[in-house]
Amino acid sequence: MTSNTINFVHKDSILSIEDCDPNETLLNYIRTKLKKTGTKEGCAEGGCGACTVVLGELVNNEINYKSVNACITFLPTLQGKQLIIVEDLISKNGSLHPVQEAMVGCHGSQCGFCTPGFVMSLFSMFKKYSKFKDEFIKDSISGNLCRCTGYEPIIKAAKSIKSKSDHFSENKQNTINLLKKINNKNVEIDLKDKKYFAPTNIKELKKILKKNTNSNFLSGGTDLSLSVTKERKKIHSIIYMNSISDLKYIKNNNEYIEVGASTPLIELEYYIKKYYPDFTKILQRYGSPQIRNVGTVAGNIATASPIGDCLPLLLALNAQLVLQDLKKVKTLFLDSFFINYRKTKLKKGQFIHSIRIPLYKKNTFKAYKVSKRFDDDISSVCAAFNLEIVENKIKNVRIAYGGMAAIPKRAISCERILLRSPFNESIIHKAKAGLEKDFNPINDMRASRLYRMEVAKNLLEKCYVEIKQKKLIGVYA
Repeated sequence: MTSNTINFVHKDSILSIEDCDPNETLLNYIRTKLKKTGTKEGCAEGGCGACTVVLGELVNNEINYKSVNACITFLPTLQGKQLIIVEDLISKNGSLHPVQEAMVGCHGSQCGFCTPGFVMSLFSMFKKYSKFKDEFIKDSISGNLCRCTGYEPIIKAAKSIKSKSDHFSENKQNTINLLKKINNKNVEIDLKDKKYFAPTNIKELKKILKKNTNSNFLSGGTDLSLSVTKERKKIHSIIYMNSISDLKYIKNNNEYIEVGASTPLIELEYYIKKYYPDFTKILQRYGSPQIRNVGTVAGNIATASPIGDCLPLLLALNAQLVLQDLKKVKTLFLDSFFINYRKTKLKKGQFIHSIRIPLYKKNTFKAYKVSKRFDDDISSVCAAFNLEIVENKIKNVRIAYGGMAAIPKRAISCERILLRSPFNESIIHKAKAGLEKDFNPINDMRASRLYRMEVAKNLLEKCYVEIKQKKLIGVYA
């Protein structure tokens, strides 16, 4: 069945919106339709966290809570979820939520503008973890900026939370029942100049693609939504991919990990840590939890940004794409997918089904990100190194960089110098010179050409030194 109505849970009831604007953000809806002003607009690009809200989604009969940026979340994507905003945290008897009590008790607010966002990020942590470790606290608020520099009392507040009970826990079964009442229907909104499709399976997706080949695919929307919020453009046709359960999975056949196109980055982050710890560390720096909760690897690939942090890592690991269209499925190595700046081999009517990441049991994989700010910042240079070293000789090598060219790109000349050579300082010095043949980086606001080249060379040397010293996690560049 297909519906033009969006249904979601808010404050113990099901709300319905007919023919909602596909380009309307959740933030705008909260402030102008719900008339709730606790949720703020700071940056309108998912970078400051002032607009943070929490969504609850039914997974295996449990509610999975996740923080998101309301400023870059399109309203129709609320379908089938629970919406929680800062005003909802106060109980019916007027008592503060344990997170709010902690913030008050530790004086965790200064000007107050950013405070609702911090509260919601900590609330998400509160619902996710049984113990509030330092690493969980810092990661939870990594996407929230305080211009008054009040982080210390906020962290103290998080550490001081004692109770694990709240009115959401007490009302859990009722919320589950309400979410179950919302049928998992295909959503189709057709306004005069805007269309929105949210298929629930691949079969329905193909039907939509057959008639709407010029549609924009929407997964997390962390990039696509900026054309609306920052450039004031209209997106005339959107196909939302994250309602397709067939594309939301992670499988392992001992040869490779296969990641469905709609799998959130944060799920890959947890899964891949066992195999490639550096990959997980890069994902943690990729963006805030608000971004990682909705962003996908497939979205990162399809966007084809030269500074997409996942891409050099996947290139170094020789990842494959599983592409699908109306009639067939085919595989393509990622290093042949990118054509030019923001251009790929993805054809009209074709979509990314999954990504296959090979499992190298004998190789050493290391990755680094250099940016102006440690958390929640765009890379100046991102580098990944995949080496098989046998008896101090380089048997196999794949090296890739982001931020060094118009596309994420392998360092072919550098690889050729290293391949079948002794793994020593002399060959690393020669390979660093080879990077000059591989790349001609640009000057921009993030870094100069000379800086990028010097960093790229230094990261290669850093990789060598750390492997020699058996330091296998190298992300902290």
